[in-house]
Amino acid sequence: MKIKAFRRENGRYGIRNHLLVMPTSVCAADTAARIAAQVPGAVSIPNQHGCCQISSDLLLTQKTIVGFGRNANVGAVLVVGLGCDGIQAEAAAAEVAETGKPVEHVVIQETGGTLKTISRGVELAASMARKLSTQVREECDISELIMGLECGGSDPTSGLASNPTIGYASTKLVDNGGSSILSETTEVIGAEHLLAARFADPLQREKFLRLVKAVEDRAISMGEDLRSGQPTPGNKAGGLSTIEEKSLGCMYKAGTSPFTGALDYAEEVPDAHGLYFMDTPGQDIDSITGMVAGGAQLVIFSTGRGTPTGCPIAPVIKITGNPETFEKMPDNIDINAGRIISEGATVAEIGEELFEMMIEVCNGSMPKAESLGHKEFGIYKLTGTF
Repeated sequence: MKIKAFRRENGRYGIRNHLLVMPTSVCAADTAARIAAQVPGAVSIPNQHGCCQISSDLLLTQKTIVGFGRNANVGAVLVVGLGCDGIQAEAAAAEVAETGKPVEHVVIQETGGTLKTISRGVELAASMARKLSTQVREECDISELIMGLECGGSDPTSGLASNPTIGYASTKLVDNGGSSILSETTEVIGAEHLLAARFADPLQREKFLRLVKAVEDRAISMGEDLRSGQPTPGNKAGGLSTIEEKSLGCMYKAGTSPFTGALDYAEEVPDAHGLYFMDTPGQDIDSITGMVAGGAQLVIFSTGRGTPTGCPIAPVIKITGNPETFEKMPDNIDINAGRIISEGATVAEIGEELFEMMIEVCNGSMPKAESLGHKEFGIYKLTGTF
């Protein structure tokens, strides 16, 4: 099974050809955004961190933004730093450059301030944009695709219709040699024993269970109960009553494939293709950001209540299992899996429809979130900023 994508210097393929203007910290974010605004085709990310963070929290931010730069959907990168921030632009650029893609960096305190940095940044970015514009899509195998699986604003129809449909498509992708990522650690609590049984590698199974327990322990250490935030008020209004009920519906997105491995937040997906679990929060934006930083080029997002969420560098396909939501939010929802409930359609029928749309999006067509310019971005934080 073939798709058409952009071949990168390291042999990977991207289904988009973005020029990423990447701020290393919140202090450089506005300058980066102004540079991207002046170069057609460039996109920036609103990084709100990168300074005055400590140890593992700072490293997590660096891993996440570097992961965005390394993602195969990005053809070239301009790194923008302030100079005294926690993440140094030159070091971040060097990590992205390991992929072989074109990378440049500018530092505001060394370039002469905001205006001179914007001028120099636009000069560099425009040059890279011209080179990217000459690239054409090449035929490649669908096994090159890494797909992120997300759900948000869930209701009971998510577990009954849209999540099983995503699971069908995920299993078909993995059967064809591709990779999928199930995420949202808080939303597998109560169902973790069912997922753990699908890990063939005992070490990876132990890692998965350790990741789940760490989230529970972290909440307890803070004197909090995860049930105070899960299910969310919207989930409850939609009909979900417990975190376990939500988890049992969420896990259907994983389909029936065995798990190949468990990943930390924003950890790069290995060359060994298959189904992975990634440790992310249940919060949709942070979760998608982690999977895309890990290499996902495409995200499939099920929503019962409806959400407009997108991503700066990866197209996001929206599917709902609620026919009323599909009627109420035609601007945002791509596929109505509610026909499984209201019209007797089968999971396989809607699953094939979703898979066909995945192929079209890989080849360049835009799902609704992408066509509306939704570029939500958020990095998971382990602790407060000091």
